[in-house]
Amino acid sequence: MTQFYGCRSGTYSRAWSNDKPLERSAKYRLCIDHGRKSCENHPISFRWLTKAKEKGGKIVSVDPRFTRTSSKADVYASLRSGTDIAFMGGMINYALENNLIHREYVAEYTNASFIVKKDFEFNDGLFSGYDEATRKYDKTKWAFETDEEGNPKKDKTLTHPRSVFQLMRKHFSRYDVDSVIAVTGTPKEDYLKVCETFCSTSKIGKSGTIMYAMGTTQHTVGTQNVRAFGIIQLLLGNIGLPGGGINAMRGESNVQGSTDFALLYHLLPGYVGAPTAIPEHATLEGYNTKETPSGGYWSNKPKFLVSMLKAWYGPNATKDNEFGYQYLPKGNKNYSHINLFNAMYKGELEGAFLFGTNPVVGGPNAGKEKEALSKLKWLVAVDLWETETSAFWQEEAGSDPSKIGTEVFLLPAASSYEKEGSVSNSSRWMQYRWKAIDPKGESLADLEIIHMLVKNIKGLYKNESSAAAKQINALYWNYGEGHHPDIDLVAKEINGYDLTTGQLLKGFGDLKDDGTTSSGNWIYSGFYPEEGKNRSKNRDNKDTGGGNFLNWAYAWPANRRILYNRASADPSGKPWSDKKAVIWWDESQKKWTGNDIPDFKPTVAPADAGGTNPFIMINGGVGGLFAPTLNDGPFPEHYEPFESPVKNAFSSQEINPAVVIIEGEFNLKGDSKKYPIVGTTYRVSEHWQSGSMTRNQEWLSELAGHMYIEMSEELAKEKGIKNKDKIIVSSARGDIKAYAMVTKRFKPHMMNGKKVHQVGMLGTLAIKVRNRGYSKPLNTSYRGCKHDNP
Repeated sequence: MTQFYGCRSGTYSRAWSNDKPLERSAKYRLCIDHGRKSCENHPISFRWLTKAKEKGGKIVSVDPRFTRTSSKADVYASLRSGTDIAFMGGMINYALENNLIHREYVAEYTNASFIVKKDFEFNDGLFSGYDEATRKYDKTKWAFETDEEGNPKKDKTLTHPRSVFQLMRKHFSRYDVDSVIAVTGTPKEDYLKVCETFCSTSKIGKSGTIMYAMGTTQHTVGTQNVRAFGIIQLLLGNIGLPGGGINAMRGESNVQGSTDFALLYHLLPGYVGAPTAIPEHATLEGYNTKETPSGGYWSNKPKFLVSMLKAWYGPNATKDNEFGYQYLPKGNKNYSHINLFNAMYKGELEGAFLFGTNPVVGGPNAGKEKEALSKLKWLVAVDLWETETSAFWQEEAGSDPSKIGTEVFLLPAASSYEKEGSVSNSSRWMQYRWKAIDPKGESLADLEIIHMLVKNIKGLYKNESSAAAKQINALYWNYGEGHHPDIDLVAKEINGYDLTTGQLLKGFGDLKDDGTTSSGNWIYSGFYPEEGKNRSKNRDNKDTGGGNFLNWAYAWPANRRILYNRASADPSGKPWSDKKAVIWWDESQKKWTGNDIPDFKPTVAPADAGGTNPFIMINGGVGGLFAPTLNDGPFPEHYEPFESPVKNAFSSQEINPAVVIIEGEFNLKGDSKKYPIVGTTYRVSEHWQSGSMTRNQEWLSELAGHMYIEMSEELAKEKGIKNKDKIIVSSARGDIKAYAMVTKRFKPHMMNGKKVHQVGMLGTLAIKVRNRGYSKPLNTSYRGCKHDNP
């Protein structure tokens, strides 16, 4: 998922989510379900799609396999896994060539009019500034021309040959329909139907959304996959409108919340970048100078960071010690999932804490990850049950315990029904959940486990003066003295305080960088604005207008339900369409008003400076069709997956030239001659994530208890395989035994006369607990992200 978050800074610089875009009743709603299989993976969200369809909306399903979602869709198109950019690039070209764009929106609300410097070039799959030795780009070669005051030069007519609009048109002109379908394998009539249907949402009064999940992000080009979605939605004018946007569908109730709170290794809470061991980050002043943009709301980053340091270190964070900035770890390593296990494998890590994760099943190279665990001195697994990961050392797992030196501690954790606290869903709604039953046995909530752990660690270090002790002792841990922390104190610390008065902050607009405010996570500041008012507990289900339900739960930031909603109105402040109205300028009140909290400074009039810049986080205030900040290029470009049965038809660059590749035996690469079949993993409604929870339910294990490989009738005939035959599927990294499932849901793809087969397999069945499956999941490859699979 790391690559996915990088793309936000290039296109919109914040979350994608628009609140439940298909729940509302307006007609002409349209959704592309891109590799998401929502009917099985997100059945509750699919309820809203079917409701929208009942009211005139349409569903488009794009997937390598004809899924249950596809069976309910108005339009279905197949594609070969790993060809999303080609598919979307063709749609972008289709919209441009057929003038199916919202031109005024594009000219006013995106950087389409910006002029790019002459240094920028694109040749044979490479953008200018590429260094083959480092596999990195010099992004200064992608800069905009500026005037004497440093503002980008613009051509609102969009005709300048080096305007973003014309460069984009040139770049995607290569993605004509015939070239695209020769790569994706999509039948031409199906592809044209998708383009025609979705591009019709550029008309004023219509809107369309794109829903996606790991089928889009888990690629060597994960960032640019989502960027392509962002570009088409900006061209169609679908950002900031009800029923529009791009919606990342989470596979668990708090994925949004966990990423908000720094799940990703390169971020601090609130998406503030973690400092690294570079000279510019040696001091707090240096970090702020390098990382703080001159414009956009991120220009307030010093306020967010200092207030967070005050929340963490309390009175131990002073101006004299840079508010504790030096306590933050700084390194230059890639600490992502893949690289952590590679470090384990090399013996570079001594121990690991694994909270609710099962990499021996869910990891991209499960066999090597299991080996890596055996190189640790200690492992702490916190989970509901013993999993394949916590039991990796047992004979049942195929291991010889006498040869494994890892000491394993299994801490029983409470389930979601056995603890209280908040979760944040895909709509950014922070919702409080109360405990239903007491935890079983000795199991504890994660918060209790961490609380007890930290208090004991602080006790061990309190009389020491080492560098490590200094950091631990400085930590301001004030959530109560018992084993169970006061969760209300945790919530208030997240919101933040005015430290001069001791009062809770009303919102992140009150944060300061002088040490007089605190906030554990700036984007959540405002959810607890006064004593006794935890807004995540709000449960008023009355529609406050536009289907926004502003008094149900709390949506960050500032309880806004539709991000960038200034773009729902034209430059003069009038809604593009009355039936799509979200906010509008009220001249009599001299402020923005409407059905949502304005994602804009309320008193900035359309005629004021910045009054037509809806993308407030980005310096310049407009959406980024051209993204000069991304590591792998300012425009999306198709590259083949790490392992591919065909050559790249668009350039001689076979794989993403800027992607991180792990070499050696930890990531063996298969030859397409030996491994010519494309593989994809997916879930079923009976099993969830790695299956640790659902496989322990005997009814679900009875419904879906066997590992199977789904294949087309054509492939089965070629291989002489019959339905329910026991087969073995192999990759360069391992193999798996399974049953054959022969269906019509997969079809071979024809690409330039070559037949390419694809198979599907479950990513949830493994060796532990009740299921009757075989062995472990097939080992997919490492490529800087997880899989080249939908």
